[in-house]
Amino acid sequence: MAGVWVFKNNGVMQLVDNHGFDYAEGKRGASKQKVLVHLPSGQVVSSYKSLDQILRNLGWERYYGGDPDLYQFHKHSSIDLISLPKDFNKFSSVYMYDIVVKNPNLFHVKDM
Repeated sequence: MAGVWVFKNNGVMQLVDNHGFDYAEGKRGASKQKVLVHLPSGQVVSSYKSLDQILRNLGWERYYGGDPDLYQFHKHSSIDLISLPKDFNKFSSVYMYDIVVKNPNLFHVKDM
């Protein structure tokens, strides 16, 4: 039994499978595509090349000491490490929110 417990608007909790379920709306349907937006420029991150440039300008550096299957960044001023899949097509909202949390007020995840 795999799934996620979801609280409905009426306060009832329900276990649902997580395939094709829109948790915010509480209904099934095609999941919306997410994009990462750099707030100061309004730029939608559409490639690792653009993300690399933005992160470098924010003081992040490429980290080569980890998993060779990951594209990683670190900051000398913190213990944070951003790890992304090498294939940009696998760059999902989980990775986007990791960037948002580690760069407060600079990025936003938006529905397309």
